[in-house]
Amino acid sequence: MAYGFSSERMVFKVLTVIGLWFLVWEFVLARNKKMPKLFYLTSNVPLANYAKLMEKGLKEFVDQCIYRLEESSKMINKCLDRLSEEEVWKKPNTSSNAIGNLLLHLCGNVRQYAISSLGNTPDVRQRDQEFLAGQDYSKAELSDTLARTIDEAKLVMKGAPGDELLRKRRVQGFDLTGIGIIVHVTEHFSYHTGQVALLTKLWKNQDLGFYAGVDLNIANE
Repeated sequence: MAYGFSSERMVFKVLTVIGLWFLVWEFVLARNKKMPKLFYLTSNVPLANYAKLMEKGLKEFVDQCIYRLEESSKMINKCLDRLSEEEVWKKPNTSSNAIGNLLLHLCGNVRQYAISSLGNTPDVRQRDQEFLAGQDYSKAELSDTLARTIDEAKLVMKGAPGDELLRKRRVQGFDLTGIGIIVHVTEHFSYHTGQVALLTKLWKNQDLGFYAGVDLNIANE
């Protein structure tokens, strides 16, 4: 959870710096006909467009988080395609969770944070039940439940207005803004996707092909 909080503060600081940058630019523009070199990157942005820029920034943030959730969902489904029904509920030891439990846990987390809290609907999560289930769901049922949960969360995230993204609320005992909720959901989903991938490799001893056909050695441009 600490990672989610630090990420939330980072996003807030970035947005604040952007806003201050444009305010300083407007101040300089009002007093100088020739812009200092420092402000060239923002010299075509009028003050009236600041709100639109901030809105675009928030939309880009939400879109990128949704992209990561969709990417992780695809990875999970690639894992499920390789596993038997028994392997989905197999545990490596008594201190670890089965993949089936992890997927139920992801559904519960996404619903509590993104759908319930950000979407302002009742919180009906029963977290302990996510880890007590054992072979109660088939692979198809787990995949379908996860997909429907993510689709519902995406609608809430895309539809959240700016004031909801900045408003603080109490979630699972923690104080988070809407941005903090989305950051937490994204990093938490990714974290457990890695666990699902690791367990799949342990059971099958196979490359999972997440980036098949993609050259990951290409340098930045």
